[in-house]
Amino acid sequence: MKYPVSAVGCAIIVAIVAGPAGARKSELTAAAFMPTYAPDVAQPAVPNGSIFQAAAGYAPLTSGSLASRVGDILTITLVERTQATKSNSANTDRSGNIGLTPPTTGILSKLFSPSDVAASGAQGFKGKGDAAQSNALSGEITVTVAKVFGNGSMLVRGQKQLTLNRGDEYIQLSGIVRAADIGPDNRVPSTRVADAQISYSGKGEIARASRQGWLQRFFSMVSPF
Repeated sequence: MKYPVSAVGCAIIVAIVAGPAGARKSELTAAAFMPTYAPDVAQPAVPNGSIFQAAAGYAPLTSGSLASRVGDILTITLVERTQATKSNSANTDRSGNIGLTPPTTGILSKLFSPSDVAASGAQGFKGKGDAAQSNALSGEITVTVAKVFGNGSMLVRGQKQLTLNRGDEYIQLSGIVRAADIGPDNRVPSTRVADAQISYSGKGEIARASRQGWLQRFFSMVSPF
């Protein structure tokens, strides 16, 4: 015997299934931030008749110990700070009135009174809206060079996992940096990272306590208010 399934029942089932799947999303994408290791065996240089051979492991003396090859390590200093505010207001007012003096003599004076021919109206509107948002992230994360482009820019990526007393914290970063932006201490500020993808998240009982339950999330989505 088959029982019909209501639309609400289907939505609840989808919400229950989507909950764990959403929790695993960050774990599935963690592979995109895995470190890149330098090759164990350097590729032999192809003879081209020149005295200088730009081998894969070549680095100029002027660069010192700065990251310049695939697998090299550099540190990204997180100095993210953004702030946005928006405000608008509107105020309108309109009023009008009209009055006629009825005749005081004759038949018409019996039909009208001063209150019958007086009219007035007023209209007003006032609205105001404000919005503000700010974010700040500070710290450091050490990443590896995943790819070196022809113009000297480098694709870097890496992640850091902190296991604390009541949960785990994850910091993931990927982006493109210029060799000229690398400081003498092999550090690059995050504001100089192009196409930066920075993720800071956590899981555990503290993170679960700060999130809505699956049933409350469902009613928040379907509620018209």
